Amino acid sequence: MTGPAETVDVVVVGMGPGGESLAGELAAAGLSVVGVESRLVGGECPYYGCIPSKMLIRAAGTLAEARRVPGLAGQATVEPDFSVAARRIREEATDNWDDAVAAKRFTDKGGRLVRGTGRLSGPRQVTVAGNDGGESTFSARLAVVLNPGTNPAVPPIPGLAGTPLWTNREALRAEAAPESLIVLGGGPVGAELAQAFARFGTHVTVVARGPRLVPREEPEASELLADVFRREGIDVLLNTSTTSVSHSAAGFSVELATGPDSTGADDAGPAVARLAAEQLLVATGRSSTLGTLDLAAAGVAWDGKNAPALDGHLQVADGLHLIGDAAGAGAFTHMSMYHANIVAGKILAQHFGGPDRGTTDSRAVPRVTFTDPEMGAVGMTERQARDAGLHVRTGFTSLADSSRGWIHQARGFIKLVEDADSGTLVGAAAVGPSGGEVLSMLALAVHARVPVDTLRTMIYAYPTFHRAVESALADLH
Repeated sequence: MTGPAETVDVVVVGMGPGGESLAGELAAAGLSVVGVESRLVGGECPYYGCIPSKMLIRAAGTLAEARRVPGLAGQATVEPDFSVAARRIREEATDNWDDAVAAKRFTDKGGRLVRGTGRLSGPRQVTVAGNDGGESTFSARLAVVLNPGTNPAVPPIPGLAGTPLWTNREALRAEAAPESLIVLGGGPVGAELAQAFARFGTHVTVVARGPRLVPREEPEASELLADVFRREGIDVLLNTSTTSVSHSAAGFSVELATGPDSTGADDAGPAVARLAAEQLLVATGRSSTLGTLDLAAAGVAWDGKNAPALDGHLQVADGLHLIGDAAGAGAFTHMSMYHANIVAGKILAQHFGGPDRGTTDSRAVPRVTFTDPEMGAVGMTERQARDAGLHVRTGFTSLADSSRGWIHQARGFIKLVEDADSGTLVGAAAVGPSGGEVLSMLALAVHARVPVDTLRTMIYAYPTFHRAVESALADLH
């Protein structure tokens, strides 16, 4: 039995990047803040997502760059050593998956960290089942903020449950690269890790249910990445479903049902019915944990699937906010931090007075898939814009046609999606070396509704990758 509710100013359930940022700012401002977290303060990003994965990708990219020496600068011998990258992830990025530093960062600001699993038990009320077996309830004067995050989704494939499969979490705790690896899923996580392990010498096969890799991106990006993967020795099976999985001392065996053109190649051979590999990585998406929070206890109706309706300050009910993945605007750390800033501004303005920090605007959400070539995108794809009924014009240029792209022997492109009626960009893609960095000017253009005519009058530094934007603008039709 829990005792009477303890009254505080704010309760934050889920101390991932946005939750930690928001809770820390409010505590530093003098509010009484309880942060609830059952796992690691900081969430997926610093321990299993953004930071360690990019350390691994950086290491793998260095190997790939060294292998390009013969075509550019002489001779080089490359001997991969996965343990170097693994040690950096363990020691420099995650402190061996210990969140003591992050927890202290929050409590040093005056916050109170409660280790456990929180759920709503009434309007602005949270009950926490503690990791130590106890239970406590908190009532919030100002607000409850829910930042539940997601977990890796493991599909109900016969034979899969109970096997020593990898999700991104296990993959980034690996001490050695396996001899062979099957990756289920061709989205960003699967694509990034597939290429990284392949560059360390693992024989990798990617199995994707749909007709292309990274299906959220422009088709040109999917086609380019598939070609790059094949050139790097990564087998790609498209339109392929996994029907069963088994595991033994020899590794994993995966049975497949393949559709037409499963390899995506014109000279595709016989469909593969069974694959074997030392390790299996499941990268088939993320599953929401919002359902564990019992929104109904706070009087909130939810269909259990789609993000609940939120106002501009991310409120689902008076004093109850959702941030991050659960808000439905994109499962990205930068979105969680963006939401945290808006909600913190709302709460501080409510308590101390003065203006808040505005409301959400999700027209120009940027995203980057850190493969090589790097894939940056913002706003709508061409298909999304057409489906929305816009009068669309597109501009496209190959990076190889730019001076910098030619110098680097780079593969990639710039694609622009214009709403011709307003004369502004509603989406863009920057694929190639530093694609996520080139994306920044395009994200600004979409966010600020900069007229295309204004973009045409800019001065683009020569020779840079971003200069290719000028050629894409000239191609708008």
